[in-house]
Amino acid sequence: MMNVHKELLREFQDFALTAPTAKSVMEHIAQRLHEKMTRYNWVGFYLVDPTDSGILLVGPFVGSFTPNARIPLNKGLCGAAASSGQTVVVHDVSTDSRYLSGSPMVKCEIVVPIFVKKKLAAELDVESYFGGTFTKSEQEFVEACAAIVGEYLGKR
Repeated sequence: MMNVHKELLREFQDFALTAPTAKSVMEHIAQRLHEKMTRYNWVGFYLVDPTDSGILLVGPFVGSFTPNARIPLNKGLCGAAASSGQTVVVHDVSTDSRYLSGSPMVKCEIVVPIFVKKKLAAELDVESYFGGTFTKSEQEFVEACAAIVGEYLGKR
């Protein structure tokens, strides 16, 4: 992991220790990832709809386009990550029929499911205007960021 990864993870862990709400943790992580990681052009969270567990609702996000506000669990890359319980990385979204376009500028996307007590609670979604952004080390970093949110949610 790069130094910037380690520094951000430490910052996020420290922030989560005293954060008043899960929303504040997600807002902080989205904002800082967007600021510090130059290829992370859109960073946001999707939350399982409390009234319909088959839907993801957009949560805190930072970026230059408006995301899909509601995503069924059987649609898109977010739905694929939710259904499989696995991180989804697509290096070229134009080649993946599951991709739900938020912006024509997006080339690459990673979606990490966040579980609390083995139940899907949220997802961390990062989109990049550069192909091939999410290398193995970037994937591990984004997964570690998502895990901080999962730990926070699990304590609430």
